Amino acid sequence: MTEHIPTVVVGAGQAGLALSHCLTARGLEHVVLDRGTVAHSWRTQRWDSFSLLSPNWQTRLPGYRYRGADPEGFMTGAQVVAFFEEYARSFGAPVRCGVTVRRIAPIGDGWLVATDAGALTADTVVVATGDLTHPRIPALAGDLPPPVAQLHTSAYRNPAQLPAGAVLVVGAGPSGQQIAAELARSGRRVHMAVGRHRCLPRRYRGHDTYWWMDRLGMLHRTADSLAAGARRSPNAVLAGGTRDLDVRRLVAEGVVAHGRLLGVDGRTARFADDLPTTLATAEDNARRFRASVDAHVAATGVDVPAEPVPEPEPARWITDAPRELDLGTVAAVIWATGFRRDHGYIDADVVVDGEPVHDRGVTAARGLYFLGLRWQHRRSSSFIDGVGGDADHIADHIARYRVGELAAAV
Repeated sequence: MTEHIPTVVVGAGQAGLALSHCLTARGLEHVVLDRGTVAHSWRTQRWDSFSLLSPNWQTRLPGYRYRGADPEGFMTGAQVVAFFEEYARSFGAPVRCGVTVRRIAPIGDGWLVATDAGALTADTVVVATGDLTHPRIPALAGDLPPPVAQLHTSAYRNPAQLPAGAVLVVGAGPSGQQIAAELARSGRRVHMAVGRHRCLPRRYRGHDTYWWMDRLGMLHRTADSLAAGARRSPNAVLAGGTRDLDVRRLVAEGVVAHGRLLGVDGRTARFADDLPTTLATAEDNARRFRASVDAHVAATGVDVPAEPVPEPEPARWITDAPRELDLGTVAAVIWATGFRRDHGYIDADVVVDGEPVHDRGVTAARGLYFLGLRWQHRRSSSFIDGVGGDADHIADHIARYRVGELAAAV
């Protein structure tokens, strides 16, 4: 007979584990399925020198938090994996590893969850796979000449992994800039196609940026306060540590900056002439952030040091950024172009144009939920520190759902 479990959670990353803790605290029977193991994406989609962008003190999940001796430090990828493993053990999370979900479909008053290890039925299903599921690689990747090696940031590990020679990094978000910096430090000639991104200082007026964002309520801003399309805005660029990370610093360290990659003609990569506009927009984000902090300090009188910040200076490399690059001089291209979601395995009308349709994770399909999405409810919904609030909300909803079902049966 098909096994029945009241609640099936898909994904044993931060979202799935946070929900598992909330369900366990309520005494609600469930299972967490993962195609790999606990923290699978953290194990398989991060480079060797990766570190969290948020400081250790902000590594918090329901009922669990960082308790080490370096609260202002930044966890490495391996330390994040160990943190999640310890978290799962702390409450005996019912995780089944190596189980790939093939299909989720309505059946009777519940759901069928078909996996490569057999089928389950459930009253409720929570898709907690988050946002980083499938690498997004543009179609023009197929136009690159065959000698050029290609890989997405999720497959990048270290400079030694790449063939000898120059590297083109496409994308200037956090991953692209961190990897470009590492490659430049290793002695590589590095080119970067700079697309939309947002700058933030690593620290300002004596505190980490995340400290200020937490204090100013920026991380708690809700999705209903956003303008249309804002959920897809680019991520802010930070790096674990105390130094700012931005295109100007990369250029100072030897990276050649280009505009947005337009296409490839034979052996020639072509770039837009938008670098001045792109950088001005990105740097304006840092300027607005500092102004918000200054206004808060003036209004509250919080005791922090002043920190004059000079305006970025004009530079020839910005206005004269090369519009073409001979790919015969490039050994590898790294696609720092983000990820896409794939919910094609969900046989329910809850996804439109690739975006799940939901209200704080609750869909119109009775008993089906999402968790861990970017801006699911708050700005921090997809963060380790922010997913707990959404997990608690969904656990409450599931508890009420079950009570209603039991009452109806009586």
